[in-house]
Amino acid sequence: MSAAPVTGRFAPTPSGRLHLGNLLCALLAYLSARRAGGRFLLRIEDLDAPRCPRSLAKAAMEDLAFLGIRWDEPPLYQSERAQIYQRYAETLTQMGLTYPCFCSRAQLHAAFAPNRGDALPVYAGACAHLTAEEIALRARVRRPALRLRVSDETLTVQDGCQGAYSANLASDCGDFIIRRSDGLCAYHLAVVVDDALSGVTQVVRGRDILPSTPQQIYLQRLLRFPTPEYAHIPLLEDPEGRRLAKRDGDLGLSSLSRRFSRDAILGMLAFSVGLLEENRPCDMDALIAGFDWARVRREDARLPSEIFAGA
Repeated sequence: MSAAPVTGRFAPTPSGRLHLGNLLCALLAYLSARRAGGRFLLRIEDLDAPRCPRSLAKAAMEDLAFLGIRWDEPPLYQSERAQIYQRYAETLTQMGLTYPCFCSRAQLHAAFAPNRGDALPVYAGACAHLTAEEIALRARVRRPALRLRVSDETLTVQDGCQGAYSANLASDCGDFIIRRSDGLCAYHLAVVVDDALSGVTQVVRGRDILPSTPQQIYLQRLLRFPTPEYAHIPLLEDPEGRRLAKRDGDLGLSSLSRRFSRDAILGMLAFSVGLLEENRPCDMDALIAGFDWARVRREDARLPSEIFAGA
């Protein structure tokens, strides 16, 4: 990663309690920013506010504080920034780059084809060339989403953890949604706007997000935003190789902190991705002093079995 002044961030979606994979992401983002002498920000990605109650955002902040992760500005809540996102959606529309999409979820599922074996679909462009009359007729029945037209070009991410990753926007994703049919800003636009306006220079997140990064770089170019450095980290697995996820009710700090000290949990997380050679307690200052992206593994990482013992 660059030696330039760094502003890092952690941006959880509080639709459930943070699991250890989320906390690993926060930890690596924090270590990278602090090792470079940089700033660290917290953003609460609660675009869908009913699914993301403030109580869960508060719980996430308590978990981060328990680990010793501190942010330098008050948290930013996406649910409070709808007008900002709308302005940028209007800018893209004024550039002639968007169109209304009336496809239902069922229609999209039937029309999509997978891209390069990933779970991400390629939009076939069913609404890309509707006439004004067709748009008016469909709008009487269904509120449209707003799609962004993409160019037929290949964009490459020079990822600080995974290496180079390339995707052709036209063939690998197709035109993508920047505003949902319910009026909420879509993830890609919100994250690009927030990173730019917050001065974020370094984005650390799970490697499952890497395939969507070229779409965000495309938005950054259109809106004349700088592109931050990216590092897409390995996902955490349990000893059987199952990825940790909120929906599975995996272990969180509320239970782990009753069995392990903060330094023991930090050590387990650091050991799982290669920052420590052995599973041992380690404090935050030592982890910051020894942090190096060259030591972070690329492949998914399994947590030590002792973290599950007695759970």
